[in-house]
Amino acid sequence: MDNRPDLSKRRFLAGAVAALVTLPAFPSWGKAPRPRELAFRHLHTGETLQVEYHDGRRYLDDALRTVDHYLRDFRTGEVHPIDPGLLDLLYTLRCRTVGRCRPFEVFSAYRSPKTNAMLRRRSSGVAKHSFHMRGQAIDVRLPGVDVRHLYRTAWNLQRGGVGLYTRSGFIHVDTGPVRTWGG
Repeated sequence: MDNRPDLSKRRFLAGAVAALVTLPAFPSWGKAPRPRELAFRHLHTGETLQVEYHDGRRYLDDALRTVDHYLRDFRTGEVHPIDPGLLDLLYTLRCRTVGRCRPFEVFSAYRSPKTNAMLRRRSSGVAKHSFHMRGQAIDVRLPGVDVRHLYRTAWNLQRGGVGLYTRSGFIHVDTGPVRTWGG
């Protein structure tokens, strides 16, 4: 009886491991990674931002810090990390509605606890534990896109909370539990 290892099996396994190690980290076979870019115009500060926040393989730290600063609490100036999943949600929403990089108009993004408490005193529609305070929510509209269509598209994604504010002309999206209101 021959106790030597089967060399053909070892060669196959070594070749398979080598192939897996050298494969490119593309999201799908045969396609190059696709960078993700967003554009914003903040309605309260007048600031604009166009940023590639993901190069198709990974999030870009400097770009995320730029977004954190841009989406800061405009009332206090406090900066907080914005959930990259929220950016991905906006990217998908934009792709499903207009396709190209048209700027979102921002009403509100990160809110400090102090700002949230002040807004709660003024309106019953502000949540005590708002996802805005976690950097997981944003209130936006896309010029040229009906706010109800934007709301339905966001709701169909089933990626978090979606609220419709037709009188104010914006939607709320967040990366919390899937739920809806106002629609």
